[in-house]
Amino acid sequence: MLSRKLPLLVVGAAVIALGVRAGADDGSRVKANVAIQAPIAAQTAEPSFTRKEDVIYGRKYGTALTMDVFTPKKDVNGAAIVFVVSGGFFSSHEAIGPGLARPFLNRGYTVFAVVHGSQPRYQVPEIIQDMNRAVRFIRHHAKDYGIDPERIGVTGGSAGGHLSLMLATAGSEGDPKAKDPVDRESSRVQAVACFFPPTDFLNFGGPGKEKIRATDHDPRFGASFDYREVDTKTRLWERVTDDAKLREITRAISPIYHITPNTPPTFIIHGDQDKLVPLQQSESFAAKLEEAGVEAKLVVKKGAGHGWPDIPRDAEQLADWLDQHLRKR
Repeated sequence: MLSRKLPLLVVGAAVIALGVRAGADDGSRVKANVAIQAPIAAQTAEPSFTRKEDVIYGRKYGTALTMDVFTPKKDVNGAAIVFVVSGGFFSSHEAIGPGLARPFLNRGYTVFAVVHGSQPRYQVPEIIQDMNRAVRFIRHHAKDYGIDPERIGVTGGSAGGHLSLMLATAGSEGDPKAKDPVDRESSRVQAVACFFPPTDFLNFGGPGKEKIRATDHDPRFGASFDYREVDTKTRLWERVTDDAKLREITRAISPIYHITPNTPPTFIIHGDQDKLVPLQQSESFAAKLEEAGVEAKLVVKKGAGHGWPDIPRDAEQLADWLDQHLRKR
């Protein structure tokens, strides 16, 4: 395993399972899922945490957006981890496994496992909005959950890693004039640690290798990028086909273009044999963070693809990074 320390952070758990299912070959997928799910059965007899399911953090088009909240029964440290439940931009309540939150619960974090609007019904720009809404909701209710609103970290794997980095780089201050008090809150996070994230869809695997259309992507995930907008005359959802507009949207959903010196500390683990999300995505992102003077670390896992059997062990490294940046000193 190679470690590259750079001036750059994000993290995940339930999403890791989804990311492995979506991206790995059948052999590694089975092994990884067994490794990830094994702790769940062994640790559910006497849980050391409470779980509140289906907390509604927002609504859109008449549909509720939900999260599960895991709270340690003792030694709560007052910080929060947003766990992005996403792989291939699929998200579901069934994908949430308590064992995946274990590295963070064991260290006293309150874990918010967030389910976003899922593909194929929703596309990436809308999904990003969901994640921003979730952080605003958590911050607005910080006192209710016993957390510090200025100590919120985020984690995820694959698509969950991408969404974690979007929060880290493009989270924003709230609208002070918003009717809903939740929307007045900031969606910025203070640290991030994640696995194998896509970061630049305009240069995916190399300079100029664009993925601006749904058909440029793996068919399993193309619906996530099938951008639509409402025609003001017909009031119908129409597919976006203009290349300039597609590039504008693609740039907006690529975390690398939102990096500033204010981007929070960032940690990434990525396999050097990843065929689904090239290592180049994390390397170029790390380089940009270094240029911006952001504290960062990229760990390259030798011989690993898009997910690996001992990934739960590596999740401890994500927790270490979050400890370093979210715990009170």
